[in-house]
Amino acid sequence: MAGKSAEEEHPIKAYGWAVKDRTTGILSPFKFSRRATGDDDVRIKILYCGICHTDLASIKNEYEFLSYPLVPGMEIVGIATEVGKDVTKVKVGEKVALSAYLGCCGKCYSCVNELENYCPEVIIGYGTPYHDGTICYGGLSNETVANQSFVLRFPERLSPAGGAPLLSAGITSFSAMRNSGIDKPGLHVGVVGLGGLGHLAVKFAKAFGLKVTVISTTPSKKDDAINGLGADGFLLSRDDEQMKAAIGTLDAIIDTLAVVHPIAPLLDLLRSQGKFLLLGAPSQSLELPPIPLLSGGKSIIGSAAGNVKQTQEMLDFAAEHDITANVEIIPIEYINTAMERLDKGDVRYRFVVDIENTLTPPSEL
Repeated sequence: MAGKSAEEEHPIKAYGWAVKDRTTGILSPFKFSRRATGDDDVRIKILYCGICHTDLASIKNEYEFLSYPLVPGMEIVGIATEVGKDVTKVKVGEKVALSAYLGCCGKCYSCVNELENYCPEVIIGYGTPYHDGTICYGGLSNETVANQSFVLRFPERLSPAGGAPLLSAGITSFSAMRNSGIDKPGLHVGVVGLGGLGHLAVKFAKAFGLKVTVISTTPSKKDDAINGLGADGFLLSRDDEQMKAAIGTLDAIIDTLAVVHPIAPLLDLLRSQGKFLLLGAPSQSLELPPIPLLSGGKSIIGSAAGNVKQTQEMLDFAAEHDITANVEIIPIEYINTAMERLDKGDVRYRFVVDIENTLTPPSEL
């Protein structure tokens, strides 16, 4: 008996914006197909999709393992429009969400221990193959299909636009603090960088009951850090006197910067056995000074988003504490300009694309 054709296995005609090859870095309209809704699948109409630094790096071809054409977007909020016969997690009509991870091997150490986000065969939100070899397309599209194991219930009380960045920046900061024990009221944490990731780190840290000091090279961010986001203090990292006065005052540092920067002065701010949480992903290596680590018993901890269970916990926590990202909602036609602005750091604090109202599939789709 002959197997199904590609068209039979991927009958859903989808529409989005993609980078067509590795050389342009420009997004443009793109027609493609999604797989049929399987027994364990949820078909999702996409409402909003957030844009993060990973998307920018992807369209700039900084990750050689990605396949093209590439439809970016891994912060997805939508509505379930169809569910497979074995789906019990959500119902048609309910708001749902997807984060960066859409599949895993289910057998390795990480998967067995609910650390599927660290699975060597993890399927990320776009540009990587599913287990059948077909390529995954991201959230800058009108709809998608995902296995129920990776579908999240999106709380009704959360704004879908403001909640979209929680699926990347939100879970990245939440998971790092939870897993390292930096979620206990009274601890003093420094947040390095006040961008899309940093501003959510401040919000979650305050919700945990932490004392928060924002650390930045930009003096103009002080007002927003303290009066806008509720931080308790602001440290100008270019001011040697301020940095010297803060030595040994922090229990932890959450470093959100995605650019190369010196970390030795930051390590000096930690108390003995302090924790340095590295969340940003610079394209080049950071210089690691051993003496500040050894002499103070300090540790550096890396963290990449979170597992499905913890991501759901994060969304529920955000709903309970009224945490959403500060966003600029844009139409899909603005996406290339938004990427240029993101590259310059010209956004407070996240771009979110209004997919439902601005991405209109052509009539011949």
